[in-house]
Amino acid sequence: MLTKGFMPKCLNSNGLKWVAIITMLIDHGAVVLIENRILGGPFHLMAPGTSPDIAMWWKVNIALRFIGRLAFPIFCYQIVEGFLHTGDVKRYGRRLLVFAFISEIPFDLAVFNTWFYPQYQNVYITLFLGLAAIGAVHRYEQEGSLWKQALAFGLCCGLAQFLKADYGAFGVFFMVLLYYCRHRAGMQTTLGCIAMAWEITAPLAFIPIRMYNGQRGSKRWQWFFYIFYPVHLLLLAGMGAVLP
Repeated sequence: MLTKGFMPKCLNSNGLKWVAIITMLIDHGAVVLIENRILGGPFHLMAPGTSPDIAMWWKVNIALRFIGRLAFPIFCYQIVEGFLHTGDVKRYGRRLLVFAFISEIPFDLAVFNTWFYPQYQNVYITLFLGLAAIGAVHRYEQEGSLWKQALAFGLCCGLAQFLKADYGAFGVFFMVLLYYCRHRAGMQTTLGCIAMAWEITAPLAFIPIRMYNGQRGSKRWQWFFYIFYPVHLLLLAGMGAVLP
C-alpha cells in the first residue's frame, strides 16, 4: 500500500496532467497507427500471427497500450481534484461538455476512421458525467440523504452506459470511488488499484498520483490541456490516413 508520506510530493497539477497526456498520446498512437493501420484490429482480438513483422508489431502495440493504461486513472483523479478546488463547478462542467462535442469528430476519425461513429463516445463525456455524479453525491451527502446519492450515482452510470461513453458506467463509478476516499490517501490508493486491476498496469497510475503535492501550477497551461485531446486525435488521424 502507498500511504500518505511514502512518495515524494514533487508533482503539481500541471505535472500530473503532463504524465496523463503523454501516456494517453502513447496509447492513442498505438491504437491509431499500429492496431488500426498495421495490425487491422484491437490487440485483444488478435493473435501474434506467424509473420515476424506482425509478431513484432503485436508485441510493440501491447507494450505501448500497457503504458497508456496509466492515463485514465489520472484523469479521473484530476476530475475529483478539480471538483474540490474549482470556484465554479457549473462552469467546469460546461467546459468539459463543450470539449466533449469538439472532440467527438476527431475521436471518431482517429479511432474508427469515420466522421460519425455512434457506438462509442470520447472520454470527455465520461469525465463530464463523473463530475456530475460527484457534484450530486456531494450535495446529497451534505443533506445526509443516502438514497439520493445512490439515485444520482445510478443515473449518471446509466447515462454513461447508454451513451456508450469511454469506460462507460465503470468510469463514473471510479471517479465517485476516488471522491469518497478523498480524505484517506491509503484507502484511495488501495481501492483504486483494486478497481483498476483488470487493466493490469493501470494501478501504476497511483505512483504519480501519490506524488501530487496539491498545488495547481501555472494557469497558462490550462487551455493547452483541454485542447490537446482533440488536436492530438486529429494529428493521429492525419498520420494514419497517409499510411499504406
